[in-house]
Amino acid sequence: MTASTLQTVELLSQVPVFAPLAAHDLELVAEVCHPRRFAAGEIVVREGDESNTCYLVRSGHARAVREHPDGRQIALATFGPCDIFGELAMFDDERRSATVEAIDPLEVLAILGPDMRRAMLNRPQLAVSLAASLSRRLRMTNERLASQSFQTVQSRVAGVIAQLVDQARAEGAPDTDVQITATQADLAMLAGSSRESASRFLATLERAGVISQGRGRLTVHDPEALRNYVY
Repeated sequence: MTASTLQTVELLSQVPVFAPLAAHDLELVAEVCHPRRFAAGEIVVREGDESNTCYLVRSGHARAVREHPDGRQIALATFGPCDIFGELAMFDDERRSATVEAIDPLEVLAILGPDMRRAMLNRPQLAVSLAASLSRRLRMTNERLASQSFQTVQSRVAGVIAQLVDQARAEGAPDTDVQITATQADLAMLAGSSRESASRFLATLERAGVISQGRGRLTVHDPEALRNYVY
């Protein structure tokens, strides 16, 4: 195995969808990965386009958004290192359900659906393992959505910030004074609330000393205190 393949296998082993796979299966996946780069603000995939590639984030961040016919947008998710998006393209070529754009310089590994399907035909256990991993991920998503339906706006916004804090810590951020790159509009969309409601709650957190806000970013001074608002 080349050094590049070894690095790819190591990255794949940290991705929840691929982590349960055996070493041999990880090598098969690594063989169909192709490095790609995107500049900040560049569109990686666009809603409605044909889908034949999934992406694994090596470095940088991206966000998925959907647009309403009247022009309004809602942010569905943010992605950082070791996250994967467009993963259903490994199984079919349905059109994209959302637009994904790079938040900052983004490095990804692209996995072409046809390549992955050939690998699964040659190694059926690979298909079984991936299907099981995706099923667990879907179940977790359903549980999260069900939980959010019973939460207040404040709780949802605090939960979104807490998730971003966890992501930043996983990337090496300190335990306190954690910096997050996100606008009020981003947080509102991720929480499924209006910008005005999110803004009022962020002001409450700022007055309490839990966070401080800057242009397009905020600093979470006390992540543990923040979690007291999630219920």
